[in-house]
Amino acid sequence: MPEVIIQIGGRDFEVSCQDGEEPYLQSAAKMLDDEAQVLSEQIGRMPESRMLLMAGLLLADKTASVEDRIKEVEAQLAQRDAELERLRSAPAPAPERVEVPVVPAAVTDTLAELAARAEALADSVEEKGQG
Repeated sequence: MPEVIIQIGGRDFEVSCQDGEEPYLQSAAKMLDDEAQVLSEQIGRMPESRMLLMAGLLLADKTASVEDRIKEVEAQLAQRDAELERLRSAPAPAPERVEVPVVPAAVTDTLAELAARAEALADSVEEKGQG
């Protein structure tokens, strides 16, 4: 089991860990050290046990806050997943019926007849005007 020396609040600690876990231990120690540094800047020098306790409590508070946020996000995700599943399983909407106006054949025929009469009248007027 490897022994790793970590530094927290300016103090060295020798800690054992499993093979391969050294990077995780160093990362966790850095988080604890960051909190200890904040405490040292705010409060000043304090006994080692108190510094570790306070830094641990600050990290625990941050962790609890993150866990609460994760629960909120998971709840939102579950709601969206349920909505998505509801929409996917819903029957397809009925096709929309669109009515296109159609000009009846009788109207078309009547308009053609009127156009022919108008042309005939125009021709008749033209002939009279030339004559």
